[in-house]
Amino acid sequence: MPDDATLPPTRPDAPVPGGPPGQGRAAGPARTQDLGIVDSLAQLSFAVQGALGKVAAQQGLSVIQLRLLGVLRDRTPGMQELARHLGLDKSSMTGLVDRAERRGLVRRTAAPHDGRAVRVSLTEQGHEVARALTEDADREVQALAAHLTGPQRAQLSLLASLLVGGDATI
Repeated sequence: MPDDATLPPTRPDAPVPGGPPGQGRAAGPARTQDLGIVDSLAQLSFAVQGALGKVAAQQGLSVIQLRLLGVLRDRTPGMQELARHLGLDKSSMTGLVDRAERRGLVRRTAAPHDGRAVRVSLTEQGHEVARALTEDADREVQALAAHLTGPQRAQLSLLASLLVGGDATI
């Protein structure tokens, strides 16, 4: 069990683990119930997806469209690489890029060494939207961890990076 310094604070009225239902804490240091790795990560995933969904909706986008723009911020992948990165099949990827292209957010260009292959990049408007999404997503996701101390935030960042392999993007 981690020591008290690594546990985030809880509400004073939060239920006491193992205590009678409906009774909160009266006094003393706040502690958080350990949900276990599966439930903790699932709940965190739901919270992050909710935050990203809110940010995407403010721009009239879906979360997968937000992820597309996030991936394209600093690279110009081919359709196959993009589909692999986003976990989509070819037809879903084509539809996603078609919709983003109609909105003026991305463009397709022929790959330099293979005229049959297509690369996808952000337009100027796409870069502007991606910058706004990045700022808004950063603010929303940071708010999820606002109650953590600096060392706890650093530890969470390191552990999350280890879990995703350090190379994932929105």
